[in-house]
Amino acid sequence: MKPRLLLAGLLAFGAVASAALVDNRNQSAISSGADRPENARKPKVLIIIGDATELLDTMYPVYRLQEAGFQPVFAAPEKRPHQTVLHEVKPGWTITKEWEGYTINVDLAFKDIRPEEYVGIFFSGGRAPEYLREDETLLAATRWFWENKKPMMSVCHGVEIPARAGIVKGLRMATVPKCRFDLEVCGGVFVNAPVVIDRNMVSGRTFHDNGAFVGPWIKMLEAEVAKK
Repeated sequence: MKPRLLLAGLLAFGAVASAALVDNRNQSAISSGADRPENARKPKVLIIIGDATELLDTMYPVYRLQEAGFQPVFAAPEKRPHQTVLHEVKPGWTITKEWEGYTINVDLAFKDIRPEEYVGIFFSGGRAPEYLREDETLLAATRWFWENKKPMMSVCHGVEIPARAGIVKGLRMATVPKCRFDLEVCGGVFVNAPVVIDRNMVSGRTFHDNGAFVGPWIKMLEAEVAKK
């Protein structure tokens, strides 16, 4: 092989290998960007997650928040990477099938939440709320947002957290039908609709309703920021 052709081939291989390395780095765990200096002055919104949080329940609202100029902040039981999951009821199945989703880098632990620093809070779905609802620090923060009339949003199993916090009595909410009991046993009113807005709470049934309920919540957040 001629020297020039050999050099060209090596350069081309190097470019492909370099691109592959860049792609691999870009496929690392999801981060909110809350630690970047350019995002420091943006109004912050608390995103409640844990291991087995549903990926689509979480990331669509997060990206919509970023587009609207807000800074999402991931909070979980511990400040460490948490594993999301994907949920779907397959034909012939009577229960949900689960796959591993992307990993999310959490910004702070529940114990470090200062509610007054945030304009709103979001309770994502998946299996995580089943154990997150027993965290007393999270429940206290949930009550603070409700009592101070800050914009709150819940999807799917996320309803289990405000229900456990004791703030849903008489409150109309949408959730996945399998969580109807969790809502009603705590005094809430189940509504089978893509979006329900009752006072400062916005809710939807599943990620299939993302396009219906996230927009109204963002408008509430914008109105909250405008008050300051």
